[in-house]
Order: sequence, then structure tokens, then C-alpha cells
Amino acid sequence: MTAAVDPDRHVPVLLDEVLHALAINPGEVHVDGTFGAGGYSSAMARKGAKVFAFDRDPDAIREGEALAAEKGITLIAGEFSRMEPLLADRGITSVSGVTLDIGVSSMQLDRPERGFSFQADGPLTMTMSQSGMSAADFLNNAPEQEIADVLYRYGEEPRSRRVARAIVEARPLERTGQLASVVRRALGHKPHDKKDPATRTFQAIRIHVNRELEELERGLEAAEAMLEEGGRLAVVTFHSLEDRIVKQFLRQRSGGEGAGSRHLPERKAAAAPTFHKPAKAVRPGEVELARNPRARSATLRSAVRTSAAIPSRQSSSRSPRP
Repeated sequence: MTAAVDPDRHVPVLLDEVLHALAINPGEVHVDGTFGAGGYSSAMARKGAKVFAFDRDPDAIREGEALAAEKGITLIAGEFSRMEPLLADRGITSVSGVTLDIGVSSMQLDRPERGFSFQADGPLTMTMSQSGMSAADFLNNAPEQEIADVLYRYGEEPRSRRVARAIVEARPLERTGQLASVVRRALGHKPHDKKDPATRTFQAIRIHVNRELEELERGLEAAEAMLEEGGRLAVVTFHSLEDRIVKQFLRQRSGGEGAGSRHLPERKAAAAPTFHKPAKAVRPGEVELARNPRARSATLRSAVRTSAAIPSRQSSSRSPRP
């Protein structure tokens, strides 16, 4: 069994900035949508918040039980997009803050057996919930064109067709090392290259398998519904696709021009803003980047909930699938 991560050694990205955006008052109810190693949740609890933390990863739930008990955190197994019914089951109908840390966790990346990393060999799974379609299932059965579409859309891989062709020719693929080698051969790889050419492919497949963008869209809607007047939303993203969704959501919900994204549910133009004007985007400083290179692509966006009621919500299941 893998050892639990020590939350005192695992400092989450932009922690001070997230806490500043949340402006926690003792006794408030806050949601941590992505518990992971418990860094954000622990910090919220230290500020006096009553924390309800979600995670769809069974490892995070199991390994976080002791920490949650120690800190008085309520740990909930499930997607943050389902926070409304899962909190309602516990008598919670509104909260003062919601924090979402989007993407793969350090715990998942650092464990080869989870199949997320191209830097260490492991089974080609990449499933956050450890259930459903795996990366191997997708790559070994999907048509070449569908694989190329996924790589282009979710990984912004400019040579997606070449990579997809190489993947199909190399099937069956069962290990992350196999996939990484196939991609590197297809795109060319030199040891001194700053960025491994497999990066975009692994990102794209992970996003597709876990339906991460749809989960984010639904999670933003759920947070909007749960936040009380004056409630704070803080979202940390790690690549442009996620950040674009959050930026456009907050722009639209705060009365800014245009919805812009086909990912987002439609809203009537005349609807009263449900968020005040978002705060300026925040990115890590040099000190944090020196301590944690993985923070280099992180962006924090935050906003405060108004008193406006939410118009009829439409399902965001219209999100296109490649």
C-alpha cells in the first residue's frame, strides 16, 4: 500500500493567494472540491472554517481519513460537480466559499502505478476514479481520427495526426512507457529538449478519459448555485483550456461581454450578474516557482457571489466529445 502524503510537506500551489481570495471567517462553511493531499482543506480548517472536501480518487479518500479526522474536515467521496446533492444529504444548502484545484494531483503524478506520468513506466490507466474507460481502452479501440481529434482538442498537439497514426500502428499499448516512446519516436526527441514531446499527448488523453472539462463546467455551475451572497469562488487551473473556461464563465456570470465558449451553458443576456467583477488573475511568483516548478502554469481566478438568483440552469452535457 502506498504511503499517505504528508500535508505539512505538500504545499499546494498559490496557497496564500487562495486563502486571501477566500477571506475565511471562523465558523464559515467552505468546500474544497479537490482534496488531494489535503493542503487546501487543512489551511481552511486552520482559519476556522468548517470544511467539506470532495475527491473522486479512492486513494485520496482512504489516505485522507486520518488527516480529515484530525482537522475536523468532512471528507466526501465523489465529484465536485455533484456537491449540491451530496451536501444536501448532509443538511448543507449554501456555503461561504468554494475552492477548485483543477487537473491531476501531485499524488497521482508521482505514483507510476496510477498511469498518469510519462516519466516513469506504469499501467496505461490515467483514471482518477480508478473506474470506467482507461487510457489503454481508449487508445487500443478508438479510430485513428478520433484519437487525433482528442490530441488536437485537449492537448493542442499540432501534429496530432502523426501521433495518432503512430499509436494505431503500435497497438496494443498497455504501459505508459510504451506510449511515451511511441510519441517521442513520432515527433522526434532530444535529451536536452526543454519539454518532452509526450507532454501534450498525455494531457489530452487524461482529460478525455476523465471528462475533466465537463466536470469543470458542471462544477462551476454547482459552485454558483451553492454560494451564498458574498460567497467566494477560487479556481486554480494549470493549462489554457481550463483557464479559458473559468475566465469565460466568470466574465459571463459577472455581466461581461459575450459567453464566448461553446462549452458553457447558455444564459439570457438580461440575467442579473451572479458574480461581481472577477479579481485580476494571479500567477505564482519567483519564490514559489523555485520551490515548486510544477506551479509554473498555474492561474488563480476568483470572484464574489452577488445576491442574484440563478436563471433556469441548462445541462452542460452539450460539451462536444471528440
